[in-house]
Amino acid sequence: MLFKILLLVAVVGAIYYFFIKKKPSIPKDSETMVECEKCGTYVSNKEAIIKNGKYYCSKECAGAK
Repeated sequence: MLFKILLLVAVVGAIYYFFIKKKPSIPKDSETMVECEKCGTYVSNKEAIIKNGKYYCSKECAGAK
């Protein structure tokens, strides 16, 4: 019985964490540094290339897998 309660709490917690909890939003006018998914270089979010929801520092990194 205790195991079922703990499992239920874990499932509810996971649903909250992944689907309900709001992620902090970054104001669009602010400039932050983001890491390139391929090479690890940091680049301004305004200059970064976004492809499939990931940030890249250049067209070369965005095109290479």
